Amino acid sequence: MADYKNIKGFNIQYLDSDPPNPIEGQMWFNSTTQTLKGVEAGGAPAGTWASGGNLNTARFGLDAGFGSQTAALLGGGSTPVSVANTELYNGSTWSEENDINTARGYAGGAGSSTAGLLFGGGEPPTYALTESWDGTSWTEVNDLNTTRQAFAATGIQTAALAAGGTSPFIPGRTANTELYNGTSWTEVNNLNQKRYYFSGSGSSTDALVMAGNDPTGAGTLLTNTESWNGTSWTEVNDLNTGREAVASSSNQSSSAETLAFGGFISPSINTANTEYWNGTSWTEVNNLATATAYGSGAGTNASAALAFGGQVTGTSTNITQEWNAPPISIKTFTTS
Repeated sequence: MADYKNIKGFNIQYLDSDPPNPIEGQMWFNSTTQTLKGVEAGGAPAGTWASGGNLNTARFGLDAGFGSQTAALLGGGSTPVSVANTELYNGSTWSEENDINTARGYAGGAGSSTAGLLFGGGEPPTYALTESWDGTSWTEVNDLNTTRQAFAATGIQTAALAAGGTSPFIPGRTANTELYNGTSWTEVNNLNQKRYYFSGSGSSTDALVMAGNDPTGAGTLLTNTESWNGTSWTEVNDLNTGREAVASSSNQSSSAETLAFGGFISPSINTANTEYWNGTSWTEVNNLATATAYGSGAGTNASAALAFGGQVTGTSTNITQEWNAPPISIKTFTTS
């Protein structure tokens, strides 16, 4: 039978304290604590949520949030009255910035804190309006072809995707998808599943959408996940927990890794459930510290994400939660 030395090429170390820079696969015996320890891979499955700085204005209907964990932007929202407030997060606090031109909730957002896009939204009316953010102010640009709210949005300022949602001009929910090229929106292939109150992650050529409400309005909460390859949508492995009003890490470059978090599992019950997409399937990971629905998410990867705003027990909230995942995880070996 192979032993540790034959596998790794060295013996288990006998140390009076944990090594300062352990590597994956390393093992040692800590003589001070009398424990055998080892290092396994970290990453998103080992992540946890912690409190961040509060928004200045509590609000929900926030899929218009985007950016990274340390440089996120939020435009608009509902208090429940629609607001135009824009706030910028620097990794610890939110600051007030120039307002969007048209106050609205349930809009979509894409891009970074210095080059962003906000589109659609309403409650009511429902808008096709699109605004571009240059790091200082918002400018009206070409509208969506279809008015919509409560839809999935992802991408960057010059290559964004808008999928699904609801509109007074479309009976029930829609599967309609549009692509922005930096100048105008173009109709592209529809989602397989009509839905609203769901979320999206990735780029305009490699995206993922998940969860939401069914097209009949019967209250069925979806686990459906679809992948976009730049041309069409494909059904992939479902979430473990069906929900609507979910948020996700934005991950502007690809859908290889994504977090989906929060939402509600019945009209009066929020969930703190967080799931990790590894490019193939969803895995349950550590829950939000506070269960929220209708909130927003940001983060350019699944190891450093942000959840902010939304509703807690039906009331607007200003809380921010930060997700951090270590590159490695130290484990203590026990017998059972």
